[in-house]
Amino acid sequence: MCGIVGYIGPKEKKEILLDGLQELEYRGYDSAGIAIIEGKKLHDFKAVGKLKNLREKTKNYTSEGFGVSIGHTRWATHGKPTELNAHPHLGAYSYVVHNGIIENYQELKKELQQGGVTFLSQTDTETIVHLFEKYHNEGLTPFEAFKKTVNRLEGAYATLLITEAAPDTIFFAKNGSPMLIGFDGEEVYFASSDTPIIGKANEVYYLEDGEYGYVQNGKVHLFDSHGEKVFHTQPLIADKAMAQKEGYRFFMEKEIYEQSRVMGETMMGRVLEEEIVLDELDADFFEGINAIKICACGTSYHSALTAAYLFERLAKIRCDVEIASEFRYKEPLLTQDTLFVTISQSGETADTLEALKMAKRAGLKSLSVCNVDNSSIVRESDTAILTRAGIEKGVASTKAFATQTMVLWMLTLYVGQVKGTLSKEVLKSEIDAMLHTPKALIVTDELHAKLHRLSKRYLHGHGFFFIGRDIFYPLALEGALKLKEISYLHAEGYPAGEMKHGPIALADAELFTIALMPKTMHYDKIKSNVEELSARDATICAISPLPFELADDFVQTQYSSHPMVEFFEMMVVTQLLALEISVRLGNDVDMPRNLAKSVTVE
Repeated sequence: MCGIVGYIGPKEKKEILLDGLQELEYRGYDSAGIAIIEGKKLHDFKAVGKLKNLREKTKNYTSEGFGVSIGHTRWATHGKPTELNAHPHLGAYSYVVHNGIIENYQELKKELQQGGVTFLSQTDTETIVHLFEKYHNEGLTPFEAFKKTVNRLEGAYATLLITEAAPDTIFFAKNGSPMLIGFDGEEVYFASSDTPIIGKANEVYYLEDGEYGYVQNGKVHLFDSHGEKVFHTQPLIADKAMAQKEGYRFFMEKEIYEQSRVMGETMMGRVLEEEIVLDELDADFFEGINAIKICACGTSYHSALTAAYLFERLAKIRCDVEIASEFRYKEPLLTQDTLFVTISQSGETADTLEALKMAKRAGLKSLSVCNVDNSSIVRESDTAILTRAGIEKGVASTKAFATQTMVLWMLTLYVGQVKGTLSKEVLKSEIDAMLHTPKALIVTDELHAKLHRLSKRYLHGHGFFFIGRDIFYPLALEGALKLKEISYLHAEGYPAGEMKHGPIALADAELFTIALMPKTMHYDKIKSNVEELSARDATICAISPLPFELADDFVQTQYSSHPMVEFFEMMVVTQLLALEISVRLGNDVDMPRNLAKSVTVE
């Protein structure tokens, strides 16, 4: 998840780009860069880290007169945060910025290298500029070369390209990643969202997937698969805070809705039709590994618990899960045939980082699952798999949990592949379920409206039990945690079979039970557990694809072909229910009391 800006016109371009990138810094802050063509001369500046570093680098530069310009703030998906990996990427005479993931970049890169092209970065983006110059050098016009380049790209992208071969033109294309065009007379702006152009442009056009084109002499030429097309602009909203939230009331709400798209980016280039490909892992990475120990805190701990079921059931490898803050003080037995896995959204979680250092001192091989490249945990680990969730601003984690769980599911299948413990038939079935997951994460208007209506019934009482079995037990823990974090109501997650071993003593009409009842896993068992609670007059909210006659409230899910697909669909329901209850209680959903996004103390 990165941020793009672009401008073509007579104004001073450096400040337009830097101001625009400042508004997009929430989308990525590993590195940033700008490129400007004035007359026929190309200038570029890049810096690692926060945008202030780029401002410092460009303080003595000012652009003058008409020119074209592009800028980018990066959230790493391929390659470490370095100046070489920062955008814009340079060919011999062109620059490109890109948001998204080019799924076939390895194939394109190999083809270009065989043609004598030297790559400077580790990114997928650099293939775009070299492919463009290859086609242009073969005699195509700049636009024909750009069009042919775009037709070769697979995956998600929003991209801007400028070139000395057409110094008065910006080329653009969009597929799967957001980008818009802003207008102020003959001046034209590009951005990943509204905020960079509010106060500069007065009209906007939101590009649709498959659209591409170029801007020249203040005119936008827009094309799709049917050729050049007419388009209509609309007025630009003026509220920057609302623009950053893209129309949602809260960042948490936006992030819940983003999960379907983000999950596609998590899987892109990794989940193929018949195998899992993890470029981050060497071929011999799992040699000598006979067990896995996962260490994490909070939401990440719940994704780890889910993974433990998958590793043992599918990959047939022992998996133990530890709460990092406890692991540090229990004098654990660590053997070198164990892979030590840490999970953290921020990569700065203090307890998890210290647990990792303990494992390193004991000589264990380590792997981290993280959302932030170049974070402390990533740097400390032998290798890392990035979740590609993009920046999560809501303190209560949603898409980070979803993408962590998906990465661990992918890792499970990868282990099964390399160790030969997973049949081809089971692998194909699991991959098919993975590829259906983004659909299960789509929030429909009907679902959200139903949960909004239900939420008014769950504002009082003496607490909540979220119950589930197997992988739905960690999901129950996570559902309860989400509700606690933002509503301040007491909630517990429990294995459904444990209710009769004590907790059922609390059951009465003021005890709310959120029952996760998947069709594909132990349905009759959990149905029996819920019936026991109903007999004690507990208020039951059942989440299931199968109607449940004893439920006081029933949320019907759509998918029932695979437990993990049901898992992710039910996850969305629990997130939205927590959100709507919190909103009704008048709480600050994005900044709940007493909590911080990144826990950097013990």
